[in-house]
Amino acid sequence: MQNTTRDEWLAKARTLSEALPYMRRYAGRTFVIKYGGHAMGDDSLAEKFARDIVLLKQVGINPVVVHGGGPQIGQMLQRLAIKSSFIDGLRVTDKETVEVVEMVLAGSINKQIVAAINNAGGRAVGLSGKDGSLITARKLRRTQRDPDSNIEKVLDLGFVGEPYQVNPQILTSLAQSDIIPVIAPIGFDRNGDTYNINADTAAGAVASALGATRFFLLTDVAGVLDKNKELVPRMSLDQARAAIADGTATGGMIPKIETCIDAVEQGVDAAVILDGRVPHALLLEIFTEGGAGTLIGRD
Repeated sequence: MQNTTRDEWLAKARTLSEALPYMRRYAGRTFVIKYGGHAMGDDSLAEKFARDIVLLKQVGINPVVVHGGGPQIGQMLQRLAIKSSFIDGLRVTDKETVEVVEMVLAGSINKQIVAAINNAGGRAVGLSGKDGSLITARKLRRTQRDPDSNIEKVLDLGFVGEPYQVNPQILTSLAQSDIIPVIAPIGFDRNGDTYNINADTAAGAVASALGATRFFLLTDVAGVLDKNKELVPRMSLDQARAAIADGTATGGMIPKIETCIDAVEQGVDAAVILDGRVPHALLLEIFTEGGAGTLIGRD
């Protein structure tokens, strides 16, 4: 029993020793983490995530969290008997729905994450894209081709937006403090209208505006898989584009890869898609040689 305990301590010591060079490398750098999926809905994983974020701040990294909340929005709409529909995976958002979206994202979900980080020993502050004019949005335009007539028609998704401009001033100010920003993906346009923004897209835009060293997308899959269903640990931009073109990447993985490509092209050093269901996946990716997901970089 004593030997087992000693072996466990030695293993922990080796892990800490392996992490030290990465701590030095990333000290003072900004990481943007998109938090969502199963990792956000599981209390145990949520607690571990909060502790990991606090640890990053403690070792000198500047973490910025951007979160989603689609399932929670759906549950609240159902409770309020508000019907909701989807087109191409995007929620059609009318005036009544966007009020609920903002209430859930910038209210209950945002504050739950803030509380979890604070309970783990950090100092988190909740924001939305409206705070400090962080995210100016514009209406998302999508088209759909009619299979019979082959005519494209413009889809009206209501108050669904995309980032038009990101003003990172409030985030750069907080980076000089011990405060961890937690951002709900709500934006507003120049007319003052509120827009619901896809959390992946919002996080990528924030990462680009900050010139982040790393942009992390926590998902419900291990990362990008090859045609043999094996994890691809690293991809260049060309390889990432090829994975979409040749059908290696399918379904919901395609927009995630596209978001990563956009972020890297717009100034992020590298983007990582990793499995948020794995406890401490973020730490494994950052502080170990093997990593835990798929890193997409310039080469």
